[in-house]
Amino acid sequence: MTEKTMTHDTQTPIQRSLKVGRAVIGLLGLDVAMGRALADRESPREELLERLYQQIARQNYIPPGQEELYRQALTREYDRLLSGDQRRDDTLQIRILGPGCVSCNRLGEMVLEVMAEMGIAADILQIQDPDEIGRYGLTRTPALVINDQVLCAGQLPPRFKLEQWLRRAADPQQVP
Repeated sequence: MTEKTMTHDTQTPIQRSLKVGRAVIGLLGLDVAMGRALADRESPREELLERLYQQIARQNYIPPGQEELYRQALTREYDRLLSGDQRRDDTLQIRILGPGCVSCNRLGEMVLEVMAEMGIAADILQIQDPDEIGRYGLTRTPALVINDQVLCAGQLPPRFKLEQWLRRAADPQQVP
């Protein structure tokens, strides 16, 4: 699954998580708040970014002393979306989708083992919420999503295939 092309509609889902510092944080209302900010081209930039931060702060807990990190992350994301850039950054994004069953846990273990062997770093998130899994258009788990692309669903991939996907995702210039 890829991110939707921005139409700057306030109801268009953009994303629900944001990299803040070294962590990927799930934020309530991020998609709607970012859509509104992108649609509002009339306001001065600093005022618009402050409104964006306040909207997020009203709906989410921001730890004391972390306000500036959240502001910076929101600003980076706003600028990225405004420019039309589809990738968040060069960090490999891995999502393991499933209810936490034995197969889902095994997939997570396989991913970690292969990454360790290959010396690959990535942001890994296990998604267990059925609504969030449904947003990927999936009805079967476990599922593996790398850089917003669903690579398998409903079964454990063979180890060689997982290695191939991770190698390709870590080095996009590599020929398949």
